[in-house]
Amino acid sequence: MGKRRFSGLEVTLMVMFTLMLAIAIAFIVLFATGEPGTITDETTEVFVPLCPNIPHAERVDCFPDAGASKQGCQQRGCCWSPLDEHNVPWCFFSTNQGYTVESVEQPDPYVLKASLKRMAAPSLFGADIQELSFHAEMQTGNRLRFKISDARKQRFEVPHEHVGSLSNHPTSPIGNTLEIRQNPFGLVVRRKGNKKILFDTTMGPLVFADQYLQLSAKLPSHNIYGLGEHVHRHFRHDTHWKTWPIFTRDAFPNGGTHNLYGHYPFFLCLEDESGMSFGVFLMNSNAMEVTLQPAPAVTYRTIGGILDFYIFFGATPEQVVQEFLELIGRPVIPPYWSLGFQLSRWDYGNLTEVKATVERNRAVELPYEIQYTDIDYMEDKKDFTYDKVKFSELPQFADYLHEKGQKYILILDPAIATSKRVGDAPYESFDRGTEKNAWVTESDGKTPLLGEVWPGETVFPDYTSQNCIDWWVDEYERFYQEIKHDALWIDMNEVANFKKGSTKGCADNNLNYPPYTPKILDKVMYSKTLCMDAKQAWGNHYDAHSLYGYSMVLATEKALQHVFGRNRTLMLTRSSFPGVGKYSGHWLGDNAANWNDIKWAIPGMLEFGLFGIPYIGADICGFFDDCSEELCRRWMQVGAFYPFSRNHNAQGYRPQDPAAYGAGSTLVESSKHYLRIRYTLLPYLYTLFFKASTTGETVVRPLMHEFHSDKATWDVDRQFLWGKYLMITPVLDPGVSMLRAYIPDALWYDYETMKPLSDRRQHTQLHLPDDKIGLHIRGGAVLPTQMPDVTTTYSRRKPMGLIVTLDDNGEAAGELFWDDGDSRETVKSGTYIHYKFTVIYGVLTMQVTHAGYKDPNDLKFEDITVLGVLHSPKSVSVTHVDSGSHVNTTSMVPSASIQYDAAKEVLFLRNLSLNLGETYMVRWEVVSEDLQRFDCHPEEHADEAKCKARGCIWKESTIERVPWCFYPKDYGYSVGTFEETSSGISFVINRNKRYRSSGRPESPDIDNLHVQINYHSSNMLQFKIWDPATDRYEVPVPLSVPPVPETNEDKRLYKVLFKNNPFGIQVIRKSTGTKIWDSSLPGFTFSDMFIQVSTLLSSEYVYGFGETEHQTYKHDLNFHTWGMFSKDQPPGYKMNCYGVHPFYMGLETTADAHGVLLLNSNAMDVTFQPTPALTYRTVGGILDFYMVLGPTPEMVVQEYTALIGRPVLPAYWSLGFQLCRYGYANDQEIADLYEGMRTAGIPYDVQYADIDYMDRQLDFVLDPEFSGLPTLVENMRKEGMRFIFILDPAISGNETGYPAFERGKAADVFIKWPKNLGGDIVWGKVWPDLPNVTVDDSLDWDTQVELYRAYTAFPDFFRDVTASWWEQEIMDFYQKTMKFDGIWIDMNEPASFVHGTVGECLGNGLLENPPYMPSLESKHLGLNHKTLCMNSEQILSDGKAVKHYDVHSIYGWSHTKPTYDALLNITGKRGIVVTRSTYPSSGKWAGHWLGDNNASWDQLYKSIIGMMEFSLFGIPYTGADICGFFNAAEYEMCLRWMQLGAFYPYSRNHNGKGNPRQDPVAWNSTFAEASRKVLNIRYTLLPYLYTLMFEAHITGSTVVRPLLHEFVKDRTTWDIHKQFLWGPALLITPALEAGTTHVEGYIPDARWYDFHTAKDVNVRGQMVLMPTPLDHINLHIRGGYILPWQRPENTTSYSRKNPLGLIVALSDNGTAQGSFFWDDGEGIDTIEKRQYLQTAMVVESNTLSSTVVQNGLFAADHLILGVVKVWGTGSANITEVTITDVAGATHPLTPQYNADTQELIIDATATSIRVDHPFTITWKASV
Repeated sequence: MGKRRFSGLEVTLMVMFTLMLAIAIAFIVLFATGEPGTITDETTEVFVPLCPNIPHAERVDCFPDAGASKQGCQQRGCCWSPLDEHNVPWCFFSTNQGYTVESVEQPDPYVLKASLKRMAAPSLFGADIQELSFHAEMQTGNRLRFKISDARKQRFEVPHEHVGSLSNHPTSPIGNTLEIRQNPFGLVVRRKGNKKILFDTTMGPLVFADQYLQLSAKLPSHNIYGLGEHVHRHFRHDTHWKTWPIFTRDAFPNGGTHNLYGHYPFFLCLEDESGMSFGVFLMNSNAMEVTLQPAPAVTYRTIGGILDFYIFFGATPEQVVQEFLELIGRPVIPPYWSLGFQLSRWDYGNLTEVKATVERNRAVELPYEIQYTDIDYMEDKKDFTYDKVKFSELPQFADYLHEKGQKYILILDPAIATSKRVGDAPYESFDRGTEKNAWVTESDGKTPLLGEVWPGETVFPDYTSQNCIDWWVDEYERFYQEIKHDALWIDMNEVANFKKGSTKGCADNNLNYPPYTPKILDKVMYSKTLCMDAKQAWGNHYDAHSLYGYSMVLATEKALQHVFGRNRTLMLTRSSFPGVGKYSGHWLGDNAANWNDIKWAIPGMLEFGLFGIPYIGADICGFFDDCSEELCRRWMQVGAFYPFSRNHNAQGYRPQDPAAYGAGSTLVESSKHYLRIRYTLLPYLYTLFFKASTTGETVVRPLMHEFHSDKATWDVDRQFLWGKYLMITPVLDPGVSMLRAYIPDALWYDYETMKPLSDRRQHTQLHLPDDKIGLHIRGGAVLPTQMPDVTTTYSRRKPMGLIVTLDDNGEAAGELFWDDGDSRETVKSGTYIHYKFTVIYGVLTMQVTHAGYKDPNDLKFEDITVLGVLHSPKSVSVTHVDSGSHVNTTSMVPSASIQYDAAKEVLFLRNLSLNLGETYMVRWEVVSEDLQRFDCHPEEHADEAKCKARGCIWKESTIERVPWCFYPKDYGYSVGTFEETSSGISFVINRNKRYRSSGRPESPDIDNLHVQINYHSSNMLQFKIWDPATDRYEVPVPLSVPPVPETNEDKRLYKVLFKNNPFGIQVIRKSTGTKIWDSSLPGFTFSDMFIQVSTLLSSEYVYGFGETEHQTYKHDLNFHTWGMFSKDQPPGYKMNCYGVHPFYMGLETTADAHGVLLLNSNAMDVTFQPTPALTYRTVGGILDFYMVLGPTPEMVVQEYTALIGRPVLPAYWSLGFQLCRYGYANDQEIADLYEGMRTAGIPYDVQYADIDYMDRQLDFVLDPEFSGLPTLVENMRKEGMRFIFILDPAISGNETGYPAFERGKAADVFIKWPKNLGGDIVWGKVWPDLPNVTVDDSLDWDTQVELYRAYTAFPDFFRDVTASWWEQEIMDFYQKTMKFDGIWIDMNEPASFVHGTVGECLGNGLLENPPYMPSLESKHLGLNHKTLCMNSEQILSDGKAVKHYDVHSIYGWSHTKPTYDALLNITGKRGIVVTRSTYPSSGKWAGHWLGDNNASWDQLYKSIIGMMEFSLFGIPYTGADICGFFNAAEYEMCLRWMQLGAFYPYSRNHNGKGNPRQDPVAWNSTFAEASRKVLNIRYTLLPYLYTLMFEAHITGSTVVRPLLHEFVKDRTTWDIHKQFLWGPALLITPALEAGTTHVEGYIPDARWYDFHTAKDVNVRGQMVLMPTPLDHINLHIRGGYILPWQRPENTTSYSRKNPLGLIVALSDNGTAQGSFFWDDGEGIDTIEKRQYLQTAMVVESNTLSSTVVQNGLFAADHLILGVVKVWGTGSANITEVTITDVAGATHPLTPQYNADTQELIIDATATSIRVDHPFTITWKASV
């Protein structure tokens, strides 16, 4: 049929009709109002809205219902202003709506009353109440109540069971908190302390109609938590116009904004970082909604009752919760067993399947406490029945579980079926309820309301009726007699109804269809529940609906008490209201098996913690849907830490109990693991419930509650806490193993590894593989534990324990509550035990505060684990405090019960047997308070008056060396401002002026400093502290800092934190959490001439600082101070020597290593103390620290030398043996020595001349007695020898015609006084003698200096002109006097034989004797002792003038590079420079000898320490004067020293004037032969040594290497300093004591071969007594390495031409590797020019392969392969060897195999295969 069309006339008429209708309406409006656009109220007066000009965020919605329009808005008397954003109200309230205050009354200071009258204005929904009563009272010091109600009519009020029982205890007048605004009425609630406004209702009008009540309030922050029950995807609310309905409802928690099972109009607001918080609770049970808006503000809209608000004030969020729970009722302590793991599902089908589930989970030994049955156990789902077919044995089921210590819980729903039972039998429960009028009725108050739930047609008990309560209690008791069980689960009590309202529907009235319906699910009040006009004893269901679950809980509690009596039992409810937690727990409802629901469970739990129901959890693995293994595994992990831990799923889905996934599965094992942890920690969890029940503390706790000062925690809701101390970080997404987690600002320990985290107050990445979650204990905790079992029935019989986690201050605290776990009201009756645990100063006090219970299992604390114990305790004792006799008994814990894990810093105390219920003190001896003092008066002669004058503390100590004068804890600086970027942190810090100055008036303190921390690389950072107001001296030594900082935090090995007061920097190794630097210590001082800073050390293992003689390689930390200031000072204990190296390497307890450089060249000292800690003190400059992170010791050196410069590659010949003597009478003595060495056939490469070759010790002038020396040197050089001569820096000024001085003076190269002090040369005296004098050696030294020594000038080597002058002088000597190959520079500290200058030092005397004099040799004589005046002026290369005071210790450094450059430029060869005075980076140009040592036995082992230290300092070419410089050498000592010195990288025998010769041919033929023998070994291994030098030059690795560098995991090596390695593979164990025939040496854990026999020593990881005859040194080669070698000759000139051999020392698995470096041995920059050979060699499967890495070798330097020695080949006879050359040709070789030594010797010489070509050698054994 076609569509009808209107005619034109019809259209016209229709248009006219529409226009007339519009005009008519306009006239009607005009007539009614007298004015277009205004509406009158009931009075006919004109209402004109006063529309405020307010921010959009503060608009209060006047049209919350649908269909807002301009006309509708104006009809409500509101303001219309549409926007382009739909969330913001377009219709909002005017300022002239609401109520006014008619009268105010204050009957006492704590109460305020007022009468309110409605302002004339249109109505929103009608029936506005005109007169209201306002009542406010301060109920306690922290709780305000205000109530607004109808002044003339009683309205519904919540009949709360607990609130009504409270009495008021006000302490503060209400006027301090509450202010009433009168017109319009409004309230302003303030915090009484700071008067901050917390709740301000003046932003919108009060609306109070019969069925619509509205109140809005502005809040102080957006940090709003709570309101429920809903699924909040995040714990912290979104305040961007979010509306949350509150009305109990059976609905799915699927992430929507709809209302769910509980009714919670409570929120908590965190005000700011102070932690100040408040809570707001509206005691109203009617349907409502709460809108949060970005003002921030809250609007309540409820459709009944009254407005009954409670506001709670707290200093913390936790306190607010405590105040709220005091009002509504604190939670019950659940029975102990209810904290165990639980299993359930809807529809097992039958009891057989239930038991099968039980059995399979028992079989896998899952900790598993409780089994449930859902409604499928019932007959036709009827309450109080059971299915006698499928569950016929249910009456015995509880006993079946009890036999294994398990419990049984069943379900009951409220709805009661009206139908009969099976076989038409009466359903007596229904019949009895009908008789007692127990049901909710229809609106007539008589007819039971019928609905439909699981059993079909049902009635609904009215639990608000006493008749119903009695019926319920009776039915439950009857049922319990039939089916024994242990606790009750009540469900469907929102109340749920499958019909809408009733089987009859619902009447059309204002209760079922109110004027306004909040935004509840389905928008229909009775959807899935009862009609709102249904009647209950408490009133209309409209008012009491959300109290249905609450009333059922109250009734059920009576039933449980009746049935279980004194037993506590458990109740679990789905629907709840504030106060339910007093009796019941709750689960989060019918969730689903998806990754959203596992996440959203955490905010849900946190919210119910706020609501007072700490016994809370979600259905683990999800209720609906099949659960994947990964999801269920992750859910079981996190669910192990739900307070209510139950796995539950729904009908028709796959089983998801853990065992269903298979015994041994990752899910099962992971579940068992974390449930065992749960059961271990149940005493702690149970104690948390005790605290919740007695104080209202939360159990599951948001991070924000503990760390409210950290904004980052305000949003954290994917992690949670148990109480204060246990942080759970679960994996909540699929496929995740690296999780970004937040680590709050505390010390945290990984529960499983026990190691501290390095991170704090930041996000970090946690590695959480499939079977792991993040579990961390906060430092400062004492957690009670118990050995776990499969049920608490068994675990409660097992020993107790404690886990103690020390905080940053070494303190901890905790509690334990213990009772029988099942009885009611044990707290009230006093039948419990309560402990308070504290740890301070290494004493754990286990104080019993209440002992009203005796556990029948005679429980004892057996094990105590203490995390964060920095050092192994010396002893542990237990004191039993007998409260009865008051006699304490102390016993020592036996060592067998003490275990200390140094790597983890964990102390384990075992088998203590401390009785539960008794008080004990457990004391472990730790570093005492005395050892934590930092010296405030390091100078001598401290006394109390001097100490206190510095603002310090004076307290005597009985511990030797402990300072009696020490700094207060906050002495130092504090942070003013700071800025953090991705590349570092900058600060301004300010001195704490509370204290006096540093006590040195001549050195004023600097009040304001700048600090800059730079993240230079992943393994290096810098922190620099300086005075921004003054241009202070900074060390001009250039460092190689990466051009681009490391801004990626994930790549950095370190985390930097800072402390404010006192200011300090903390550097933490992220991988282990080890604090490797912590300067947040008292005493930081920065004054003009005294700077001091202290740091805690990561362990007592510290190496380095120099140059001075150390008696051990590892520093002794017992208050030892070491001075650093370059000085002409022979080595001696605590005497500062030639160089300055403010660098140390620290070993951490985890075997990681780091290094620290202080780039400061002023006089300084460092003090170690056993805390362990280190204090730096320097007299100038700035603090400029560089730290490298390793993490291995070898990497520390590599990173350090990358910073300061890689070591120079010495000439090959300089690795040969060298001879020198101070005191050669003439050149003939040198010639005779040379001839003697050649005759003895002793390898020998270098001859020296000391200053006696000089005429009167003048540089560059040859003594007539040595006129033949140039010719001798030429002849020696022709025979392959090399010559090195000495130069001192001091130049004589008393000569005529002395070019060195004259040209120097002309070029102005000498150090002078500043111009203001005359500008003349600063004269000293050194070796040069005056002309024309004869020295009388019989005179004392000072007299000789005065009479005979010339005035000398000191070149200023910082200046470029000086370097040019120096090179010219050396060149003249080389060209005109004598050739040489290397230069030895001495006396360059600089040394002077007069103190300061000839005469007196000029200028500021403080420079010579500063206000603080570091701990230096002869410090009483001033800094100028044996050197220049400190006020001498030097000029840096950039022209800047500096004082010698600042640069003294880098004089030798400045001397070295010009010398090295001159050597290379003049000789055209690499050569070698050897310098006495060094500073960081000197190794780039020179080697070093250890100075003018003594000919004494102790110097042997001390030389090893010195070499190892210079390895750290980046100067690998080092050694001591073999046989000693001073004093006469003794035969045996010198021979043993020759053996040791043969393995010095710099191997030189040198002695002093006036002593007998000590060279190898000065003794006898036996000595000479022993020397030849050991030097032949050296020369044999020179290719290996040269390769190590190359690696040091390229990578910075060490040459002389401490054992700990290779075996750092072996702590024995940490203390070894009488053995050393060459590289990784040669172990040297010298004889170091007189008369030794055996030497004890350590064989690290590796395969080792005796170098002399080639045999495997078959010893590992232990000390060995090694035979050491007088001609023998013990050498061992490490398995797994290949060492290149050559046949030795008299000089390297000849040995370098021999074929290259290999020593192949096989590892246990028959492998080895090595490398070989070769060049011409003396060319300049051969590496840079790539004029060298580098090969890599590996052995696998009896095949040695050599590959060429680089080949730029000149033909003259080519080598062929010689003899290859393979060690450890096994017992099988080797019969076949082949070698394959570069062309692929295979050559057979003849093997020489020794079955005894298992050495295979392969001579490949005849094949002439070149080493610079690849080759392969294969050997085979006979079958």
